[in-house]
Amino acid sequence: MTSDYDDWIIKNREFLKDRIRKSVDFSLTEQSKGEPVPPIEKPYNINGKIINLAVNDDWSQKYDISLSKAIKERKSHRMFKDEDLNLEELSYLLWAVQGVRKVIGGNAFRNVPSAGCRHAMETYIAVFNVKGLDNGIYRYLPLSHQLIFEFNEVDLEEKVVKAAFGQGFAGKSALTFMWTAIPHRMEWRYGPVSHKVIAMDAGHMGENLYLACCAINAGTCAIGAYDQDYADELLRVDGKNEFVIYIAPVGKI
Repeated sequence: MTSDYDDWIIKNREFLKDRIRKSVDFSLTEQSKGEPVPPIEKPYNINGKIINLAVNDDWSQKYDISLSKAIKERKSHRMFKDEDLNLEELSYLLWAVQGVRKVIGGNAFRNVPSAGCRHAMETYIAVFNVKGLDNGIYRYLPLSHQLIFEFNEVDLEEKVVKAAFGQGFAGKSALTFMWTAIPHRMEWRYGPVSHKVIAMDAGHMGENLYLACCAINAGTCAIGAYDQDYADELLRVDGKNEFVIYIAPVGKI
């Protein structure tokens, strides 16, 4: 005889399965109805503070580490040196996790895979110790490989820690990635099937970040346990059409 708790566990396992795909009428999706493709990138204030990032056609010339070595050395780090990252290192990390290779129509082909090339994520960064950047919240603009300064917060480090349910290392890094999901980008094509694959896409980005960190002598630890409402409020997103889905502090090790 199972308890209510056991029933709850079993019910929630269904999210991991792909049965829903057999019951969805894909002719009802916005794509099938000929609705416009959602924007690849969240709109931004063109008069805002824009930071140009370093561009390199072959990052391996700068950060030369074998894939096998990066995979072998990949681990979660929760302790970081009190040392800054520079803008070039940050540029490399952003290129690795969301860099755009080419744009064809409404699709942006990037350095991480995404179901249907929909890429439902936006990349925010809480900057604490990056040479050349003021502290604050920034957002990555993948189409132009730039950052836009969003805003600053008093006691930002403490607020990021609070968003991560008190996990102190989230505010003791050089910077902390805070990814949001904009589900409509995926729902446009896949409807109710979208939500599991959005979570899978987040994992792809996280792993690229881990491996890229190895090349710059930095470390990260992906965080999936966070205060949803507080994190959304911190980033000033509505929590419905855009919400935090993943957090990852980065610092020198």
